[in-house]
Amino acid sequence: MSGETNLARLLQSMTPQLNPGQYVFCCVAAEHDCSNLQPIASLREAEGLSLVLARESADRHGLSYDYVAAWITLQVHSSLAAVGLTASFSAALAQAGISCNVIAGFHHDHIFVPVECAERALSTLRALSAVSLPEPD
Repeated sequence: MSGETNLARLLQSMTPQLNPGQYVFCCVAAEHDCSNLQPIASLREAEGLSLVLARESADRHGLSYDYVAAWITLQVHSSLAAVGLTASFSAALAQAGISCNVIAGFHHDHIFVPVECAERALSTLRALSAVSLPEPD
């Protein structure tokens, strides 16, 4: 089943959900054994392997970080080819003064916001969803 591409439908049905816990972004050497870290996401960059993982895991393994985030998942199945979803919610969060780091999964978009802004981010996303008007196909 392919994901939704209609921006209005995406915004109306994005249904943001706050995942429990706190999450951090870390960077380890590319050859680092990550088998015990259980990252949420990873990305190989020239400087090393970027990881998103539970704060407890980073602490347990002595990994450094400087950004503690809450993880919000948009429950709508968005197409990777959809245009405007990330721009819309990131603009709404920016207007509210909330930074966001976005990771697109195959089915859903995942937004990491400062942990102290989690509830305000949820409110902002829900408000955006509530005011989105349908567009013709």
